[in-house]
Amino acid sequence: MLRPLSKATVSSVVISFCIFVCVTGVCDITYCTNPSTCILSADGQSCKCAMRYYGDLCDKVASMKVVCGKDFITVTISEDFFKYYNVPVESLHLANRSCRAHKEVISGVPYYMVQTPKEQYAACGGKPLGKNITHIAYSLTLMSDPNVRENIIRDPTVKIEYTCVYPYMRAVSLPFQIIPFSSETVVRVDDLDATVEMTLFKDHTYMDVFSSAPNIQLGDKVYVQVSVTEPEDFFLLNVHECWASHSPEHNKTAALTYTLLSNGCVKDETVLFEKGGLGEMAANGQSSTVRYSFNMFRFVAQPSVLYLHCKVHLCTPDHAEPCRPECKSITKRSAVRGDSTRGLLSYGPIKVDIAEAPKSKLLLMLMLPMGIIWVLGLLLLIVTTFAKTRARGSLSAS
Repeated sequence: MLRPLSKATVSSVVISFCIFVCVTGVCDITYCTNPSTCILSADGQSCKCAMRYYGDLCDKVASMKVVCGKDFITVTISEDFFKYYNVPVESLHLANRSCRAHKEVISGVPYYMVQTPKEQYAACGGKPLGKNITHIAYSLTLMSDPNVRENIIRDPTVKIEYTCVYPYMRAVSLPFQIIPFSSETVVRVDDLDATVEMTLFKDHTYMDVFSSAPNIQLGDKVYVQVSVTEPEDFFLLNVHECWASHSPEHNKTAALTYTLLSNGCVKDETVLFEKGGLGEMAANGQSSTVRYSFNMFRFVAQPSVLYLHCKVHLCTPDHAEPCRPECKSITKRSAVRGDSTRGLLSYGPIKVDIAEAPKSKLLLMLMLPMGIIWVLGLLLLIVTTFAKTRARGSLSAS
């Protein structure tokens, strides 16, 4: 089914596409008089229909539509166009033959369509991304298999190229210093700058962000989100390494440190990758946002504060492999080397709240036996006094 384009998607995406139909259609040169619909060969002995037109007289217009969604690209073409060239839907596919077209009826009209999710762009044979300072272009090609009959081919093959051009707003900010609310840095990938942000949230819903220096109780969950904020939903993000330090210095040799993530994989046993919402997988390197949590701890030295540091790695959708760690394969992990697509984020201070409840319980436990002794002593004194009083009364009566 064709995925509906939400209002949010429409408002955030600029749609621009080009469609080229490369076919050798039947064209009668006698009627090829309109150069806008019919194009004569240089020798005037043959002709072909102009872009979007087909038919013996090049008088039919192919109904084609490309939808450039936030996370998918869809091409929809009327069935009549393919029937004219004897192209069945079963023969239509992208550069990767496993990404095939299907038939769908919309408002009573049959169409052939292919929908390509963004994460499958490279796998389906998408062309290398066209990138410059202002735009990013995704280009795909829909093609048909030759119709072979007894070792000969009479029907033409169809090849349709379509492109979605998305706007890219260049980030002009520089890396920020450590601040208590969030941390940002700018990472350059080819000729594009990406802004990456690290934020701490108050619970697992990732809705309520800390608006001041976090004060988290020892043993409680710490919820961390690292995301590419500009451009949105384009780069894949891998949180390659995260560690905590006792001082703002991120250099591991300059202070007490403790590693949480290493080579994109869990190092501390309390670390869990959290789901990103909308059915996203809880994984590292699968999208532009990574969420993870760990149990709060403190260092042996005072004061009870820590600073969080993360090294991140960005990948483009057509070169996603370096962002997907194989945590069971040391060889594959070590293949990811440092380069210009890496960035460092630092966050802090995070204050460790050490609860006083255990001391109160211990004091109560110490006071309880003493209280019982005092009560028993008081009761013994009362009984003794009462007995002496009765004894004096008995002697007086005698």
